[in-house]
Amino acid sequence: MKTALITGAGSGFGLVTALELVKSGYHVIATMRTIHSQQTLIDKAAELKLTNRITILEMDVTNEKHIEQVTQYMKQNCLKLDLLVNNAGYSHGGFVSDLSTEAFEQQLNVNLHGVFRVTIAMLPFLEQADKANIINISSVSGMIGFPGLSSYCTSKFALEGFSESLRLELLQRNIYVSIIEPSSYQTAIWQKSLQTIDQERMQADPLKYSVFNYAKQSANTDQNPKEIADLIIKICNRSKPKLRYPIGKGAAAMFFAKRLLPWQLLEKIILKTLQK
Repeated sequence: MKTALITGAGSGFGLVTALELVKSGYHVIATMRTIHSQQTLIDKAAELKLTNRITILEMDVTNEKHIEQVTQYMKQNCLKLDLLVNNAGYSHGGFVSDLSTEAFEQQLNVNLHGVFRVTIAMLPFLEQADKANIINISSVSGMIGFPGLSSYCTSKFALEGFSESLRLELLQRNIYVSIIEPSSYQTAIWQKSLQTIDQERMQADPLKYSVFNYAKQSANTDQNPKEIADLIIKICNRSKPKLRYPIGKGAAAMFFAKRLLPWQLLEKIILKTLQK
């Protein structure tokens, strides 16, 4: 039986992916920032009668002690790791002028440094598999910098660069690094991001107000996060998966627009879209 480890499995993409991987035959080590988030996953696994294929462990990706505890569990219980899904992350909304240094640093600590910490801890186990996959959950915000999301975009742009370098380093070991770049899906990430914005100050600035309303519309998307889980399984089933996988409404268009259009034209399109 193949083994997968997922970070941020308490909700959103991580929770859905854990369940879909279990259904497809994996043993899943589902890690989450706090063990108090485990009940939904436990209940849904019980409905499928597959709780014996899920191991839930507490792991805050910014906590070195948690990561060491999970590493010790792996040494004692797993000969190898076939799949690592670096999913844990969040979005901190706000224009640069509204952000504190602490908020900016924490965004990078979770979304970027957390991926690095977990990846280097899991590499020895990935190397024991005949073929292994590392899948990093990025975003369309890792392709194009959007106003009001500077810290989030910074973390995802950096994750893209890290993933490119890591892929080239690991290909010779038959470990394939891939990046999934979703547009907006039905998860709590955008609602949580909007909660951090000072709405009184935002209403006094037309651009901020436009960005806020656009983000609210994006948060109400009907796109199902199961699409991400299905893509992860498809990637793992491919003999030589690609590096990048944009997915969701508008994701592919953004991918090609960034590479084909001059920035001067692209910024006009983005600002015009927001102002509508």
